[in-house]
Amino acid sequence: MNLVLVLLTDHGMNASTFASRVVSSTLAEMHSTVSAALSALKGPLHGGANQRVMEMLLQIDNIDEVKAYIDGMLADKKRIMGFGHRVYKVQDPRTDHLRKHSKLLYSQNKIGKLHQISQKVEQIVLQKKGIYPNVDYYLATVLFALGITKEYFTPVFAVARTVGWIAHIREQYSDNRLIRPSCIYEGKRGKIYIPINER
Repeated sequence: MNLVLVLLTDHGMNASTFASRVVSSTLAEMHSTVSAALSALKGPLHGGANQRVMEMLLQIDNIDEVKAYIDGMLADKKRIMGFGHRVYKVQDPRTDHLRKHSKLLYSQNKIGKLHQISQKVEQIVLQKKGIYPNVDYYLATVLFALGITKEYFTPVFAVARTVGWIAHIREQYSDNRLIRPSCIYEGKRGKIYIPINER
């Protein structure tokens, strides 16, 4: 658990940390700022991804079903959770530590089937899609082996990441400037306004 908490504490300008930075730059108080970060983390493409990894793995009864399951997901163009990363085009370095602990925990608990299934999924996805697992993938099996139910995976993530958010928030407060990204309009120009009652 200590390893999990350390690995999840901070990871650059991810979605939830960026949300905390933006809100703290308005000089909103700490509670509002952490709440904004929590809201971003809750999304299934961020902190909620590890729960979806576990839900996928629990649908596969044995190692012989893995290939057909993944082939079916790919054929249906479904996202395989726990793979790919916006920053890492090769393996997420946190994955190495979690993979080792996943194997260790499952061998100690004598329930190695789930770890074997997760390894087979990793192998097939890498072979067919060329994408590597991210931190969420083996985080799911490690938390599950520690006896944490999948509904509490994201709260565990939040407990660890709160430390990182608060560090970012305090840094933002100490030398603040309102974060206000610019954007480029790419829509149609020269459109004629039509009054609402004529639309």
